[in-house]
Amino acid sequence: MPDRVGERKSRIIVIGAGIGGLTAAALLAQRGYNVLTLDQAIAPGGCASTFKRQGFTFDVGATQVAGLEAGGIHHRIFSELGINLPEATPCDPACAVYLPGENTPINVWRDPDKWHEERLRQFPGSEPFWQLIAALFNASWKFQGRDPVLPPRNVWDLLQLVKAVRSGTLITVPYTLFTVGDALNAYKLGNDRRLRTFLDLQLKLYSQVDAQETALLYAATALSVSQEPQGLFHLQGSMQVLSDRLVTAFTRDGGKLLMRHTVERIDVVNGKAHAVVIRNQKTGEVWTEPADGVIANVTVQNLVQLLGDQVHIGYKQRVEKLPPASGAFVVYLGVDESAIPPNCPPHLQFMYNASGPIGENNSLFVSVSHPGDGRAPTGKATIIASTFVDPEQWWQSEDYEALKQQYTKEAISLLSRFFYLKPETIIHVEAATPRTFAHYTARSRGIVGGIGQRIPTFGPFGFANRTPIKHLWLTGDSTHPGEGTAGVSYSALTVVRQIEAEKL
Repeated sequence: MPDRVGERKSRIIVIGAGIGGLTAAALLAQRGYNVLTLDQAIAPGGCASTFKRQGFTFDVGATQVAGLEAGGIHHRIFSELGINLPEATPCDPACAVYLPGENTPINVWRDPDKWHEERLRQFPGSEPFWQLIAALFNASWKFQGRDPVLPPRNVWDLLQLVKAVRSGTLITVPYTLFTVGDALNAYKLGNDRRLRTFLDLQLKLYSQVDAQETALLYAATALSVSQEPQGLFHLQGSMQVLSDRLVTAFTRDGGKLLMRHTVERIDVVNGKAHAVVIRNQKTGEVWTEPADGVIANVTVQNLVQLLGDQVHIGYKQRVEKLPPASGAFVVYLGVDESAIPPNCPPHLQFMYNASGPIGENNSLFVSVSHPGDGRAPTGKATIIASTFVDPEQWWQSEDYEALKQQYTKEAISLLSRFFYLKPETIIHVEAATPRTFAHYTARSRGIVGGIGQRIPTFGPFGFANRTPIKHLWLTGDSTHPGEGTAGVSYSALTVVRQIEAEKL
């Protein structure tokens, strides 16, 4: 641990106090750097923050966490920072998936044996596919645990990548350019509509795209991480506890956090990030803050905006050519506990055979609080349901409020098939759209979940943490290994290691 009495290291500015930004900031402060973190929101956490209404606590976006198990990324980082992991319970099943027209769910069990039995029953003849998924996951998970840098952008990065490779890693190489759809076809499962529907539902939660487009190596992790010895976890209190504990460690080690401060521009001098231009939202004051290094915990689209005409033209063109990113419509319900069926799983996913505005596949991902988890008063519960949407329809709508009400009404109608939602059981209703996310998180057009884990944007082909501008790093869900609090924490750790290697 550095001597905090002596002179501190270089000045690093972190743009964005989401989990990725806070993780990088806290690790750098703990290692002795002089760190300033800025965010335009009222509270830290980004898409993993919360808000309160009428005694209910609602998770804004992320509702579950991976990486809390021994050796998991959050466990590793919290151990280094010397702070306790938040109290959490494993999600078991991780998700109960209801296919169209079916009243019995496909339960994604945490116990590997139970999940194996579930697969055999639900998807006869598919086990060779699942065995491939398991083999690729085991190799990929061990590889990721050795902290490779993907994609590499200099000799140091390449060395870290090579050091992470073992003979067992090589099993993944032939599948680098495979999608899940390719694997299904190889096992003559391409026409198994039920299996493909299940995979489409699950993968879009994590990769933003369906089985046909999702990179197979990414899917191997997304489809396997919910089983022991890993797992998905439900935090006690709310998702906010993650960011709160990171802030505690960050400020303890001398870091400074300024909320309600907008970064309007990153200044570049002689090809290096030199400073950021900051506006205090309360006072309107604008000033330039010099930096030895800048970490942008933003979307790659936001990064291009922050650089303006200083952006590398090839980088800008690549961002502009990305397929359209997804937004989300989310409905937050505070209800009487009588609305919740007995033994309700913490997470459910529905795909309805119904016409309406919710979307082409009418898919809803639902998170439900449970008694005593800190999200609702005694005798009450929260239900959070989200679906992916095209952001542009929300920006171009001639009657935004009417569209929002239409989506809210249909979401509640669809949820009423499973929950007892009546005027006497619904206490609070609120909805968020891409315009809501843009307002509160400043993410470009209100997009969520990263850039999509297709082959051209996954792993070795994705956006690097290093940008074409020296001493400017990108962290968050636009970079490897993707979305989720665990994914952005891995990217933050990579950036910290790169900064230390630069001897800033």
